[in-house]
Amino acid sequence: MKLTTQELQALDSAHYIHPFTDTAALAKKGARIIVKGEGVYIWDSDGHKIFDAMSGLWCVNVGYGRKELADAAYAQMMQLPFYNSFFQTSTEPSIHLAKLLADVSPSQFNRVFFSGSGSEGNDTIVRLARHYWSCLGQPQKKTIIGRWNGYHGSTMAGASLGGMEGMHQQGGLPIPDIAHIQQPYWFEIGRTQFPELCKDEFGLKAASWLEEAILDIGADRVAAFIGEPVQGAGGVIIPPTTYWPEIQRICRKYDVLLVTDEVICGFGRTGHWWGCETFGIEPDLMTFAKGVSSGYVPLGGVMVSDRVADVVIAHGDFNHGYTYSGHPVAAAVAIANINILRDEKIVEQVAHVTGPYLKKKFEALIDHPLVGDAETCGLMAGLVLVKSKSPLTMFNAALGVGMVCRGHCFGNGLIMRAVGDRMIIAPPLVTTCAQIDEMMLLIIKCLDLTLTEVKSRGWVD
Repeated sequence: MKLTTQELQALDSAHYIHPFTDTAALAKKGARIIVKGEGVYIWDSDGHKIFDAMSGLWCVNVGYGRKELADAAYAQMMQLPFYNSFFQTSTEPSIHLAKLLADVSPSQFNRVFFSGSGSEGNDTIVRLARHYWSCLGQPQKKTIIGRWNGYHGSTMAGASLGGMEGMHQQGGLPIPDIAHIQQPYWFEIGRTQFPELCKDEFGLKAASWLEEAILDIGADRVAAFIGEPVQGAGGVIIPPTTYWPEIQRICRKYDVLLVTDEVICGFGRTGHWWGCETFGIEPDLMTFAKGVSSGYVPLGGVMVSDRVADVVIAHGDFNHGYTYSGHPVAAAVAIANINILRDEKIVEQVAHVTGPYLKKKFEALIDHPLVGDAETCGLMAGLVLVKSKSPLTMFNAALGVGMVCRGHCFGNGLIMRAVGDRMIIAPPLVTTCAQIDEMMLLIIKCLDLTLTEVKSRGWVD
């Protein structure tokens, strides 16, 4: 029996606690029920077609409805639906995927540790980095430095590594031996707090905060620095080009492991296979998830450099792992997904065609009265809604102008995410230039509707 939207919403409200959601508020409104996906579009239970400019949750890189991925899952389920990687056993898909990941990763990466998600991957980072230094006779070298407004998942360790203060307020976080430095956000911090610096100079200044933290804590106590090449959930914060090379120099100077969280940036999002390649750095560890399987099946993990792997392997058991590490069905789907990315040259398409096209179109939004900044990196982008551009004046955060804009997006067939008053997108990597045009028309329409509403409310002149 097919249920109506209202019946599904009632069951949802009665039984399903959603992530990062005010459950009581959602129960009053009713969840949007998504029932179908094809290409860059999804449909809800009322038949509305929606342009998914967020790739689900940064993950449906090859788009919805790829039969190759469904076929890979079915074939593997029929042959071997599950077996674990404990007790000196392995499975063919997990072996082949490990080799394939090494092939598409920078040359220092030849081994992988599998998890079920990016959050689990970042928990693994904490265990692995600390164990590495312990193996080298430096067990006190265990502090890991992250960034405020960074996001590394919502498990105890992942949420601690991240710098989302709202998450830290729930659950007694961060856990011990985690520290944070300020983010390299030019528009919010550099432009306002360091007006004497150009953007590239601010990039060096922001990187220097890592050196200050290392010296304050003591280099003999700092195990690693972790950061997203481009901050995703924090609002598509694209650092100055000077930032990451200087971060790497500081890590090497003080013998601190460099970790890039590639859960969002990996597998083509920035126009390279990995975000670290976009910014010209060579990390010691990389977390991945999402795009590895285009979200079709949960899968995550950590790419482990030879520097780290050789030491850990030489010291016996690494007492860490998950039931679903190297899950054969997830691995089979990931193999098919990576083959699509390679065979269809999707990463190259982002780098040379659709990424530059999105940049041209999206950055032109700076001409809109509500837009104070607009920037892109590959197929991810963010804009800032402002009250006035001359002088540059932000809205009162309590007004929730970003959520007003998001409401107009949802009401007009577009998924665009609000992070405060920063509106962000990350469309599927298979999005065409024609579809970018379609998406841009929707964005402009929703910005116009937002402008009309904020004027009617008296929030702008």
